[in-house]
Amino acid sequence: MLDTKLLIIDDDANICDLLKIYFENEGYEIKIANDGVQGINYFKMYEPDLVLLDIMLPKKDGWQVCREIREMSAKPIIMITAKGEVFDKVLGLELGADDFVVKPFDMKELSARVKTVLRRYQAHTNQNDEEVIKFENIEISLQKYELKLNGKAVDVPPKELELLYFLASNYNRVFTRDQLLDKVWGFDYLGDSRTVDVHVKRLREKIEGISEKWTLKTVWGVGYKFEILS
Repeated sequence: MLDTKLLIIDDDANICDLLKIYFENEGYEIKIANDGVQGINYFKMYEPDLVLLDIMLPKKDGWQVCREIREMSAKPIIMITAKGEVFDKVLGLELGADDFVVKPFDMKELSARVKTVLRRYQAHTNQNDEEVIKFENIEISLQKYELKLNGKAVDVPPKELELLYFLASNYNRVFTRDQLLDKVWGFDYLGDSRTVDVHVKRLREKIEGISEKWTLKTVWGVGYKFEILS
């Protein structure tokens, strides 16, 4: 992973040392921040390719750090935490995290998840704008990670945009929650499939009433689809 930069934001010195040694041996460049404020500053200065982010941090917790990073960048975030409850995972993903790993973790698994998330992000950024999806009053671009409604850009977390893009690019086709987790998150997600419900709910809050020619529809007992209305 030559020239790939990782920013580790964690206040546990032992974990930081372990991650630094392991990922430097794999060829990554590493920067470490030990609190939320320092993490935000290092993100701006260092411009990492991916962030490994703990939740329980001094000064600013991981939730706030994730929010602030998402306000300025779509760079991948993997949350690393001792918290393993479904609520914490859903909240992290809702705020725009790309993956969620619970301590204690296996370094080989974490490394594989880092590579998977980086590949998916790089694949999206390498797409050209011919991949923009357009329907009445809506445009979705993965290259720019941009959603436009009625011609105006709307703030949307990366995972919400990727979910909407996937459904819209396969319009009128129904996908189960597990299929959407596999296709959009791109890994064997170990949490609750209600994560998809949370993201769909947030998307509907943004796109409701934008057009009468399409809708984000629930197919009861099955899943969801982006439906083109006749």
